[in-house]
Amino acid sequence: MSILRRSALLAAPMVLALAACAPGGSLPVEKGFGANPVLPEAKKQALPVVKIAKVVGWAAGETPKAAEGLKVAALASGLDHPRWIYVLPNGDMLVAETNGPERPADSAGIKGWIASKIMSSAGAMTKSPNRIVLLRDANGDGVAEVKTTFLTGLNSPFGMSLIGDTLYVANTDAVMAFPYQAGETQITAKGRKVADLPGGPINHHWTKNILASVDGTTLYATSGSNSNVGENGMEAEANRAAILAIDVKTGATRVFASGIRNPNGLAWNPQSGALWTAANERDEIGNDLVPDYMTSVKEGGFYGWPYSYYGQTVDSRVSPQRPDLVAKAIKPDYALGAHTASLGLAFYQGTALPATYVNGAFIGQHGSWNRNPVNGYKVLFVPFKDGKPNGVQRDVLTGFLNDKGEARGRPAGVAVDKAGGVLVADDVGNVIWRVTAKSGA
Repeated sequence: MSILRRSALLAAPMVLALAACAPGGSLPVEKGFGANPVLPEAKKQALPVVKIAKVVGWAAGETPKAAEGLKVAALASGLDHPRWIYVLPNGDMLVAETNGPERPADSAGIKGWIASKIMSSAGAMTKSPNRIVLLRDANGDGVAEVKTTFLTGLNSPFGMSLIGDTLYVANTDAVMAFPYQAGETQITAKGRKVADLPGGPINHHWTKNILASVDGTTLYATSGSNSNVGENGMEAEANRAAILAIDVKTGATRVFASGIRNPNGLAWNPQSGALWTAANERDEIGNDLVPDYMTSVKEGGFYGWPYSYYGQTVDSRVSPQRPDLVAKAIKPDYALGAHTASLGLAFYQGTALPATYVNGAFIGQHGSWNRNPVNGYKVLFVPFKDGKPNGVQRDVLTGFLNDKGEARGRPAGVAVDKAGGVLVADDVGNVIWRVTAKSGA
């Protein structure tokens, strides 16, 4: 064992104990939500606040708690780290069973090594299954009677999108294309690479989501940053902290929008037609900074990372500064709370929920690690009107934390099934939950 490794082993318990004892949040959680979140003074953390909800899983008969007027049940259980969901036109549901690839440079040094141990406690360091499974609920009873392996041989897959008879899958380092026939339960054909995506030995934010344009000519791909605030050098951030536009025919790739630290969810707003994303903001400057957010995405727009956040609020940790970019940074539309790890994003136009949910957005919040007390670990709903957030967010699905603060599960991707049920991928609970109205399907 190396001296460095031995030092890390000896130091880790003390470091984690000190980090866990850091003071709690100074603001009520709700102050970090909405169009104008409260942004307190930044407090650089020489030792990052660490508060992890240890994963214990769901006991028999346990489920999350649905909001008043709603109910929740397991569509499928016994999955292996289900992270993302895609609903096919015939109603079949594809689930990416996935986790991060090997990233040797992302865990280098004592800090990186300790971070990997922290993530292990949160259930985030399991080996990636690297496959997509198909779920089918042909009789419409809310339980998938078919659960089968649909596609294998992938590399930390995440986003999926069907254009015509071609299924596109975003691996962590490339977009792949596979032939698809409606109703089939397995693809065995070898995939074709459409375009490279940023990967490499750091690959700090490994998840890559994709969404097809309405005309099917373009795939929009999310690409998270390779660092917290550029500490690995901006040369490591090429085509990162961005949403990319990929020409389906040629694979030509360009930056559609930039300065978005870690975008995940992608969706078309059903009223305005605008592209929206859910994004994770930076860490290590306080329990209440910086709120994650969802926002409409403008072509050519710059959203601040790493130089500023929420418009022109400068992050003094970044060197050199770029006042020219800060001056044009776009303020996000709606804050989703500090350190909530907001991943999933789905607009609702179904009929299985009350009409008050129509056109609004569901957000899956995976849960914090850099806040004490913790934040997130739930599914939220934000009402919309005329294509814009209109009203206060409310909890839709809670109970992912037990009364000891342990995690039964962690919400990730969200989607709407063909019958209008809201699907939630619980990646450490290994369940796909389905939310409907109490009197509905």
